[in-house]
Amino acid sequence: MTSSSTPGLARFNTQADAEAAAALHEVCASAAWGRAVLAHRPYATTEALLSASDTATAALDAEDLAEAMAGHPPIGRPKPGDPTSSREQRGMAGASEELKAEMLELNLAYQERFGHVFLICATGATGEQMRDAVKSRIGNSPEQERGIVRTELGKINRIRLTRLVTEDA
Repeated sequence: MTSSSTPGLARFNTQADAEAAAALHEVCASAAWGRAVLAHRPYATTEALLSASDTATAALDAEDLAEAMAGHPPIGRPKPGDPTSSREQRGMAGASEELKAEMLELNLAYQERFGHVFLICATGATGEQMRDAVKSRIGNSPEQERGIVRTELGKINRIRLTRLVTEDA
């Protein structure tokens, strides 16, 4: 990870608040997270931005965490027309119909148990790895799972922020 400034970071730092807030909402659906990250602009480096994201993610209360998770589609069912969720869930795209059906069943069981979508940093993961993760996590206590969800959300936010400040306008 580079710690230098990028043209994308400079663009983010100088955007109008409303425009930057909208970009942050695409990264994470939690309004509290977005406000916290926005409040520390300008960022000298990408690493400083990522560190602010980590701090904001760690500070989310249960309601904020639920708001963040509500912005994520279930694994195996990316939002139609959303290139971000499709790209992140690429590992499920070529999965067999059996695996897709199993993931649907596991997603529903997980949601029934915890009251929210199964959240995992799916970037680079195969369908089988995602299935195995939900199987291993479904037995967790709600407290254990909240901690794992927060960690996974932090990873997703870092990937999305890095993409935000390194892609061309």
